[in-house]
Amino acid sequence: MTSESAPAPVGFIGLGNMGAPIATRLLAWPGGLTVCDVRPEATAPFTEAGARAASTPAELAEHARVICVTVIDDAQVTEVLTGPQGILRTAVAGTVIAVHSTISDQTAEKLAAVCAEHAVEFVDAPVSGGAGAAQRGSLAVMAGGSDAALAAIREPFACFSDRLVHTGPVGTGTRMKLARNLLHFVSFTAATEAQRLAEAAGLDLSALGKIVRHSDAITGGAGSIMLRDTTAPIDPDDFWFPILGHVRNLGEKDLSLAADLGDRLGVDLPLTRIALDNLAAGLGVARPALTSENS
Repeated sequence: MTSESAPAPVGFIGLGNMGAPIATRLLAWPGGLTVCDVRPEATAPFTEAGARAASTPAELAEHARVICVTVIDDAQVTEVLTGPQGILRTAVAGTVIAVHSTISDQTAEKLAAVCAEHAVEFVDAPVSGGAGAAQRGSLAVMAGGSDAALAAIREPFACFSDRLVHTGPVGTGTRMKLARNLLHFVSFTAATEAQRLAEAAGLDLSALGKIVRHSDAITGGAGSIMLRDTTAPIDPDDFWFPILGHVRNLGEKDLSLAADLGDRLGVDLPLTRIALDNLAAGLGVARPALTSENS
């Protein structure tokens, strides 16, 4: 889509906790918005605001050329696209279907192949940031698809996203989302371990939470060390070696102290032990193995 062409009409399927705030931002899209949800009451606020409602994905596809899908899982996405009343029953050639649901990357690739048989573009476009970011128009979108498909979605997606990353071909958007959420939920698990240690030490857990949120907002949390293009070991002459070596030294010291505190308090800290064993190599600055010559 170019600035000279008419804005593409947009459709949105799935008006749940994430879908509704995203679709609300699209009410401002000049090409018009058509919405669809299995719950008629979910579409009411949108029709009252000027959107069109469709009773099925197939009906929606008659009116939309860029279609966003935000449903629960692989089965629902597949049904919305290929079912008896699915998008592909009526979608015209050149339609772009963007799936925001987090599904399997293999499902994304299979659906892309089916879409291609209809001359329809498929984009796996999972989002990050939650409903709050959707309401503010500041979601991050990880989009896997063709250059043409990305060109078609870029302008309407700007209604709800201020960071759209083209990750590569179909499937890569989902793979990036899975890597991102791996960090998210492993971090949550680490947070529960930190809370158990703090609780055993007689500390105020709510105060600990305030400290974590305050400092992560400043430092960027785990994302602050995700700056390199590779996970390979770093050459000692590389620019990053002293920087990440400093992170390694601080991390190993503090993790060792936390592990010692856990031992004294009788608190099992399995993630702490894993982190202590793997931090240096993960950062690319593992210490040289001791040999008979340097021991």
